[in-house]
Amino acid sequence: MKQFAIEPMFGSGGWELAGYNIAFTNSALWMLIATVLLWAFVAGGMKRQLVPGRWQMMVETFTGFIDDMLEANVGKEGRKYVPYIFSLFMFILFANLLGLLPIGIFGLHPFTFTSHFTVTGVLAILSFSIVLAVGFWKHGLHFFSLFVPHGTPLWLIWLIPVIELISFLVRPFSLALRLFVAMMAGHVLLKVLASFVIDSVNAGAMFGGFIGVPSLVLMVAISALEILVAGIQAYVFALLTSLYINDAENLH
Repeated sequence: MKQFAIEPMFGSGGWELAGYNIAFTNSALWMLIATVLLWAFVAGGMKRQLVPGRWQMMVETFTGFIDDMLEANVGKEGRKYVPYIFSLFMFILFANLLGLLPIGIFGLHPFTFTSHFTVTGVLAILSFSIVLAVGFWKHGLHFFSLFVPHGTPLWLIWLIPVIELISFLVRPFSLALRLFVAMMAGHVLLKVLASFVIDSVNAGAMFGGFIGVPSLVLMVAISALEILVAGIQAYVFALLTSLYINDAENLH
């Protein structure tokens, strides 16, 4: 499926460095577009007017939403993580919404880079690394007590830490997999329905009426649902990251 194909933007195969291809791809391009849009979005709301305009109100609404989420999950200590969680949430949100554009920008076909596990995996590993850094910085080796829940019976000391460690190490994988699967599945479904519409129209008026029209209506409905999913997945990623940070900050 071409919409998931990663292709170099300049030249036939990109550049080689120490045996590795470092081509600037369509995935990297749309990451750059999402980053620029995020920067412009924040910059537009940094005017600090006494009577805030709509743009400033929108930015403050999102930052307030993230601040409230971190305070609820982490406490007052969570305020210092607002810039990172806000950037993470908005970057994923912009990425998901850009991939749903029905038309290209400047002739570029929209590309949903969050439908690639390598991208969501890097975001998850980055968040997981912050959790580890905070945990060891604040608690030192006592951070390992996270794997021995309070009240664990002595006869289960040999088993519970192993289960907790495996569960802890699986977190970045599940975090990345959830976003990747949600975005890829939605786009695959839209692609299948689009092929039904095109093939039924080419097959004639009868097929177009009985198959093409219902497929088109369902495609429009699922596109609207995908907009909702784009926001939900960005929120879930940010929420779970804040919960993991809470484990590192408020270790008991």
